[in-house]
Amino acid sequence: MLKVAKFPQITEITPTAAIDRARHGWRAKCLQRLIRLDLPVPRTVALDCESVRAIAAGQMPDVDAIAAMFEGELVSVRPSPGEPEWGGPNTVLSVGMNARMHELLAREHGQAFADALYLGFVQSYAIHVARLDPDLFTAEPSPTALAAALAAYEAEMDEEFPQSPARQLSEVLRSMARAWEGTSARLLRQAKGAPADAPLGLVVQRMALAVGPGVAGTGTIQMVDSASGAPQITGRFVAVDPDDPRETRPYYLVRDPRGPSLEDVAPDLFAQLQDHCRICRARLREEMQIEFAIERGELRVIDAVRVTRSPRAAVRIAVSLARDGIISRDEAIMRIPPQSLSELLHRQVDPRAPREVVARGIGASPGAAAGRIVFTAADAQAAAARDEACILVRRETSPEDIRGMHAAVAVLTERGGMTSHAAVIARGLGLPCIVGASELEIDLRDRRIVTRTGRVLREGDTVTVDGTSGEVLGGQAQMLEPALDEWFRTLLDWADSVRDIGVRANADTPADARTARMFDAEGIGLCRTEHMFFDQDRLTVMREMIFADTAADRKVALDRLLPMQREDFIALFDIMAGLPVCIRLLDPPLHEFLPQDRDGMRELAESLDRPLSEVMRRVEALSEFNPMLGLRGVRLGLIYPEIYEMQARAIFEATVETARRGAAVVPEIMIPLVSARREVELVRTRVDSVAAEVRNASGVDFDYRLGVMVETPRAALRAGDIAQHASFLSFGTNDLTQMTYGLSRDDAGRFMAEYVQQGIFPEDPFHILDKDGVGELLTIGAARGRQARPDLTLSVCGEHGGNPQSIEICRRMGFDYVSCSPFRVPIARLAAAQFALSESTVK
Repeated sequence: MLKVAKFPQITEITPTAAIDRARHGWRAKCLQRLIRLDLPVPRTVALDCESVRAIAAGQMPDVDAIAAMFEGELVSVRPSPGEPEWGGPNTVLSVGMNARMHELLAREHGQAFADALYLGFVQSYAIHVARLDPDLFTAEPSPTALAAALAAYEAEMDEEFPQSPARQLSEVLRSMARAWEGTSARLLRQAKGAPADAPLGLVVQRMALAVGPGVAGTGTIQMVDSASGAPQITGRFVAVDPDDPRETRPYYLVRDPRGPSLEDVAPDLFAQLQDHCRICRARLREEMQIEFAIERGELRVIDAVRVTRSPRAAVRIAVSLARDGIISRDEAIMRIPPQSLSELLHRQVDPRAPREVVARGIGASPGAAAGRIVFTAADAQAAAARDEACILVRRETSPEDIRGMHAAVAVLTERGGMTSHAAVIARGLGLPCIVGASELEIDLRDRRIVTRTGRVLREGDTVTVDGTSGEVLGGQAQMLEPALDEWFRTLLDWADSVRDIGVRANADTPADARTARMFDAEGIGLCRTEHMFFDQDRLTVMREMIFADTAADRKVALDRLLPMQREDFIALFDIMAGLPVCIRLLDPPLHEFLPQDRDGMRELAESLDRPLSEVMRRVEALSEFNPMLGLRGVRLGLIYPEIYEMQARAIFEATVETARRGAAVVPEIMIPLVSARREVELVRTRVDSVAAEVRNASGVDFDYRLGVMVETPRAALRAGDIAQHASFLSFGTNDLTQMTYGLSRDDAGRFMAEYVQQGIFPEDPFHILDKDGVGELLTIGAARGRQARPDLTLSVCGEHGGNPQSIEICRRMGFDYVSCSPFRVPIARLAAAQFALSESTVK
């Protein structure tokens, strides 16, 4: 080992050398671990990050000392950044190759081999170090190629190709150091998550020449499949012809009837490789891919990296390592990024398949699906009736489109953001969805889409919507199926054993509730009852109620809706089997249940047997300048109290019926869009009255809880007053964010990326909860609510409930649970467990 006092920046990697990942990078540290495991790693020297920065600035280390360590040997120079994902400059092989080495190798292994090796180094050096035109150095090996390459180098550089190994090494180190500091490299690694000033180390390693006699070649090996994580020996081996080292042939690793394998020609070496993989797994506590070379019949381990893996493979690998006692269950939980679970819950585009990207937007709901383009909800329903997969394409969706969304296999909109109507509903349904695809021009009149490149997609054309990446693909892409296997369920069971905040699901239909149960949600945290009224038979009755002129006429229509609502709630209670169900009373303004186009109004006039002019006047009368801040939520329930009374009666009658079946249910009724305590008092009085009527009529006693959905800043500020009449406060962070920012969640997608890029907002506040603004309202509301009522239940039921960063904020505030779309429940369960473990580790 070199004396550290003399050469503090140069360290030979030995078992006891002071190699530190922060100073020398991941590759240097990994190589040291391999050496400590007694794996046959060639001699290697590490340059620390400080030295590399000095090299980039023109201050070279003692390169002669490094070259002296490898006297008469060729070396490779490889990057060693802090994380392997950060990439780095290209590896340069065969440094030290010159005329003298060429002559020596020609005598030992033949002229052709020596020429090919020298040619390869000249080409690599010219392109990556001297930065010469690659077109001048792309010739294939031939009797004249080497001489031509050396001549071209001399012509371009006005000097002969450098013969000094020390000079070659010096130039290679300088080139790699400067490449790392370049603007394009900096931007590229920042895109991969590296900090702007991420350091780079370098390692210099003796080359293992894959030459005979005997078996020779290079390859990689790993013991698991990267796609599934299942035990499987995979990799490659390229054997070198002992008679002509220029000739190579790919071999299988494992014995295979289709051709020769390494197991056939060198069973002992193959067994050694498997042992090395097992040792790495046990001692490095990870599945590793080993890069190796066989030189003169002896095995050399060149490098080892963590096995590349899909999210489904990552889960299986982590659980398997924990089951085998190599890592703890807690570490297995911490190894899986929560968001990566999305790819296990849905079909995904096979990453190995070709992709024809025709447009991009915001991936608002993960998963992928292919189908024929349709432009209306009615056409989507018609396609579903024919058992045809379809993609519903809209400029933006409205509640009227929900029927079409149920019928479609995916949704694509030109406008919208992460919490737009299309995004929220699609996530709840588990539909792949892309919103904000502004590259597309949707022509509803001619029923076609025009892409930015001018390509025209017509109704009936097949496309694939990849809601994970936000890409619209032409045609039918190859898919991978969901992976809800034993490994997935085991990981989440372990997560549930350590998390300390509840996770419920937002579920509006029995299908949603079944999905919530499948993902082990602890109840329903938000049932949006308005979504129950958009089936055609119910929508007609709902419209009759809206067009009623008196409360008595409205009650006639509501009496027809009552049994429908009651059956909805019975189904939810049955599916949730005693778990809590929180039902939000009707929230949207009434105009959302009415058609907005002339054809729809004509159909409505026919179904109601009213003049078209009357229908048009009523639709116009119900329209509002800003409907999201108009007659909706609790205001609707106070102006038309018979609506909330019908819903309360349906809930309580469903509770009685469920109780008669032997299941105890304590329904939770939530009042939306509250701003004042008096609103809660008035609604509570009416709901209590309905509860008393149902108890008396049925002879069955039952309990229920009444709470408030906190969606306005005033409700958060006056939470102390409101809590005096509420058992729980559930913060609806979608609308609360909208009102706090004065920003439409449906329109924010048009400019939000630019805002984040300019640093105005650190993140899209509709995607990640704004802890400074909206978060402060949550803090105030939670504190004031519990001060007034210590047993007050607190939760978040907006889309933030499924976002890991937002869950962390809720945990710190002492919330009881979060509620999110059913397909986000696994993500929330894992994220909550990770935050609990992180906090316990810090303590």
